[in-house]
Amino acid sequence: MRQHERIYVAGHRGLAGSAICRRLLALGFTDIVRRTSRELDLRDQAAVNAFFAQVRPAHVFLAAATVGGIKANNDFPADFIRDNLLIQTNVIDAAWRTGCRKLLFLGSSCIYPKLCPQPIREEYLLAGPLEPTNEAYALAKIAGIMMCRAYRRQHGFDAISVMPTNLYGPGDNFHPLDSHVMPALIRRFHEAVRDGREEVVIWGTGTPRREFLYADDLADALIFLMQHYSGEGHVNVGCGKDLTILDLASKIAACAGFAGRIATDPGRPDGTPQKLLDVSGLTALGWKAKTSLDEGLRKTWAWYAEHCGG
Repeated sequence: MRQHERIYVAGHRGLAGSAICRRLLALGFTDIVRRTSRELDLRDQAAVNAFFAQVRPAHVFLAAATVGGIKANNDFPADFIRDNLLIQTNVIDAAWRTGCRKLLFLGSSCIYPKLCPQPIREEYLLAGPLEPTNEAYALAKIAGIMMCRAYRRQHGFDAISVMPTNLYGPGDNFHPLDSHVMPALIRRFHEAVRDGREEVVIWGTGTPRREFLYADDLADALIFLMQHYSGEGHVNVGCGKDLTILDLASKIAACAGFAGRIATDPGRPDGTPQKLLDVSGLTALGWKAKTSLDEGLRKTWAWYAEHCGG
C-alpha cells in the first residue's frame, strides 16, 4: 500500500472507519475516498457497482456495517442480517470485479461460539452455538469471512478478514437504546451526575468479562495488516486483557465523578459470559496495542463531555 494509491474507506463516519481515516492521513496517504450513506447506499448493488467502476480504488477498508448493542441486535435481527449481507456482498464483489489490489473486511468477535474456550483462538470459529442475542449479526459476519476466503480461492483476490474485540473511543455511538456497553455506560453515568442521581443501574449481573480496544489502536493494526498480512485465515485484533462489566462501570463512574451506588439488573441479558481474544497471531506478526484502558477511557470521556454531554 503506497501513499499515492487510491484507498476507499467504507463506513468512514463510524467509530472504526473514522479512526482508519485519521491514521491514514497521519501517515501521509492523500487519496482517500469517502462516501456517506446518503451519497452511496452500499445495500444497492447497482449503485455500488457504478461507484467502483468509476473510482477504482487500489485498496478497500470495509468498515461499513449495521451495528448495535444487545438490545438492538435482539430487537432487529432481520435488519442486521439483511443490511450486513448486502453491504459486504456488494462491496467485496465490486472490488474484485474492478481490479482492487487488496480488501480488508472488518468483522466482529461475536462470530465465535457463546461458550468458547478462553482466550478465543481463530480456529474456534464454528466450533459451537452462537450467542442468541446477536446470532443474526454474527452469521452475516461469518458469511463475510467465507466470502473473502472463497474469492481468494476461486479468483485469487487478496481479501483478508480481521476480527476486532469490543471497540471504543471518540466518535462512538452514545444512543441510549442501541449503543454498545462502553458508550452506554458513559452516557448513563454522565446523566446521573448531571441530574444528581444517587444510583446507576447496569444491565445484567455485571459479571461477564469483556475486552476493549481503543479505536485508534485498531486503525493502526488494520493498516499494519493491510501492509504486512496476506492470508486466508482471519486475524484477531485486541489488547489481550479483559475485565468484568461491573469493574468497567466502576472505572467510568470514577471518570464521571459519580460517587453513588452501582446496581445490577439480573433480569436483563448478560450475553456471552466472557470474550477475550487470543491475539498471539497478531503479536507474532509484530503488532501490539499501545493505549491502556485507563488512558483510552479518559480520552473517550473527555470527547463525550465536550461533544455530547449537554
